[in-house]
Amino acid sequence: MDAILFILQLVVALGILNVWLIRFSKPSPYRGGNATNMVEEFGEYGLSAPLVWIVGTLKVLAAIGLILGLFVPTLTLPSALLLVFLMTAAVSMHIRIKDKA
Repeated sequence: MDAILFILQLVVALGILNVWLIRFSKPSPYRGGNATNMVEEFGEYGLSAPLVWIVGTLKVLAAIGLILGLFVPTLTLPSALLLVFLMTAAVSMHIRIKDKA
């Protein structure tokens, strides 16, 4: 069970880092509305550009926390809870604009 949790924690963290550090300016079929990058996507949701950087910073820090949590377990729960909050908000934004992705 520990190996499965280790792998899942790493996959989630690397996925978040991929979206926010590598694919930030690239199109994706999962972007909301007709957005071709992260800033446009936030605009589709009616959110301001500064919020992109706040959310991005929080998500990257949470992902780093998940990776560090593999070695310092006390970081795992706060990092995971932050991601749960942020991802719940993200899903609600997709629902709000009736996104099909």
